[in-house]
Amino acid sequence: MSARRLAFLLMSFVLLLGLGAGLRDQLDAWVDATALPRLEVPVGVEVVARDGSLLRPFQVADGRWRLDAGPVDPLFLDMLLLWEDRRFQRHGGVDGLAILRAAGQALRHGRVVSGGSTLTMQVARLIEAGPTGQWAGKLRQLRLALALERHLTKREILGLYLRLAPYGANVEGIRAASLQWFGKEPRRLTPAQAALLVALPQSPESRRPDRFPKTAKAARDRVLAQAARAGLISDADARAAMAEPVPGRRRAFPALAPLLAARLVRENPGAARIETTIDPRLQRRAEDLASRAVRGAGRRLSAAVVLADHRSGEILAEVGAADWADGASAGFVDMARAWRSPGSTLKPFVYGLAFDDGLAHPETLIEDRPTAFGLWQPQNFDKHFRGTVSLKNALVWSLNIPVVKLADAVGPNRIAQALCRGGVELRLAGDAPGLAVVLGGAGVTLEGLAQGYAALARGGQGIALSPLPSGAKAGGAPMFGPVAAWQVGNILAANPAPQGARQRVLAYKTGTSYGFRDALAVGYDGAHVGAVWLGRPDGTPVPGGFGGDLAAPVLFDLFDALPSVALPPPPPQTLTLPNSALPLPLRRFAPPGEASAAAARPAGPDALRLTYPPDGAELEARGALTAKARGGRGPWTFLLNGAPAAIARPQPSAELPNPGPGFAVLTVVDADGASATAAIRLH
Repeated sequence: MSARRLAFLLMSFVLLLGLGAGLRDQLDAWVDATALPRLEVPVGVEVVARDGSLLRPFQVADGRWRLDAGPVDPLFLDMLLLWEDRRFQRHGGVDGLAILRAAGQALRHGRVVSGGSTLTMQVARLIEAGPTGQWAGKLRQLRLALALERHLTKREILGLYLRLAPYGANVEGIRAASLQWFGKEPRRLTPAQAALLVALPQSPESRRPDRFPKTAKAARDRVLAQAARAGLISDADARAAMAEPVPGRRRAFPALAPLLAARLVRENPGAARIETTIDPRLQRRAEDLASRAVRGAGRRLSAAVVLADHRSGEILAEVGAADWADGASAGFVDMARAWRSPGSTLKPFVYGLAFDDGLAHPETLIEDRPTAFGLWQPQNFDKHFRGTVSLKNALVWSLNIPVVKLADAVGPNRIAQALCRGGVELRLAGDAPGLAVVLGGAGVTLEGLAQGYAALARGGQGIALSPLPSGAKAGGAPMFGPVAAWQVGNILAANPAPQGARQRVLAYKTGTSYGFRDALAVGYDGAHVGAVWLGRPDGTPVPGGFGGDLAAPVLFDLFDALPSVALPPPPPQTLTLPNSALPLPLRRFAPPGEASAAAARPAGPDALRLTYPPDGAELEARGALTAKARGGRGPWTFLLNGAPAAIARPQPSAELPNPGPGFAVLTVVDADGASATAAIRLH
């Protein structure tokens, strides 16, 4: 081997002498006729965050980790040129002085002590991956180096080396190596790190620090010693750097928002760099929350999160799986885009349409009693009925009968069309939507839910959320007007925070699909909208997995990472009145074409009403609950949460059993069927 190297050096020297011996023209023609290989070095696609940091890189087609070099620490470049090619800026591809020095050393020592290869010659070899031990290969390398110097600038040649230098296994280039060994970009390196990255390409496998730490350290320290002798670093810095251990393991390449990044690469073929609106701090927070939510469950649970700025439409964080590398929980499935049942999370849109149509008001009363819609007789989630309730409480308590009554009045097709305008695409079981859609009887995506709630936050005006800087689009027909949107948001903001969560103003709704297959929570404040899903990707049940217990705490923790932004005030035309002050048609809900009992019977001094406790009262949960009414015709019956508590009382008053702390609905009914209701809270 050493004899061949010596012969090559002597041959190169003869060629150099020929330059001064009248062969210059022939050599120029020989170099100019060189067939150049493809000089565009393919690099892996990079998906980057809004601040330019790397979210996830991808390998090139042959499976190698090779990235665009980007900014590189000047100390590394100085060490590289000092170690590999001191006259890089002055020679034309072949360094005659280096060849003479190497030949002289070989003659004196009887073996090759140093090589005469330049960085340009190394680039020539790396571009073609040609042989180095054969005369033909050496000659081709030398010829190509001379040709490269005529076609490329020194900066371009150095850039090729920084992308192609071998660092062992399937890693090439300074940037991939820096990420692999140090978990950092190469723009800022310590002297020890820079020296190791200079030394590794000379023998990338035998100097791998995870396998041969002593060999790697020795090679690194030689680079440091030379750098100190040349004055690149001080002797003290060199000694300190030599005392540092070499890295003992290879690091994983960055993988923030991995499923989203993979999707963007598929959707943007040919792109070398994909910029996103993802906030890396919020993305890490969302991924950590998703991982913690399923940790220790042992039930193949996964989680998904979407967080966006509903003012701009920019997606700030998106998690498609709790652990994208976990096959047991189907981490490869992007649950932010998967079709799942929304549970009760579509109910607010039905209320918004009813408010916007003038069919109802948040204080309108409605009956929560067993009701049949054709052959379908829905029930509440807890199998109980509350009797007469306000629509505000019906939504806060997520009752099923009232929302189906509203949906029946509004019409399933109109509901589906409004959802579509708000960006909530439905996947239906049949050709047309039915009433069951509002209870979760259709497929939606978590991204779609986030878009729908973003429309609520924007006064009913939809916006297409996007992780791309120019992808968000607003406009089109609104779902409904700003008054209805504010009324819905004001009701959702009355939902109590989950147990243990920090109190904050958040308009949110939870949902649990049939059979406990999906637990959801979606909400917004004055600036951001978030959506959380937990469940099993294969659709099997999670017994007891309620949206309020599983997803809502994650949603509140997610918003804790954001500045609190208040919800907007009501639009000027909003009607904020108690039930008794509403226009007669709005006091009690009746389907279109059917007059309400309140509207049909004129109000007067003899109208039945509850005088104590008044609607909205908050009382202490001690002893019996006193109820008093006035007006109407006896006898009077009192109901508590829809169940009879005092029947056929001769006087319009009664002592009722205390139901204990929490919300309660008190109703009085007279002999003519007239009723009055108050929603109260007991502490």
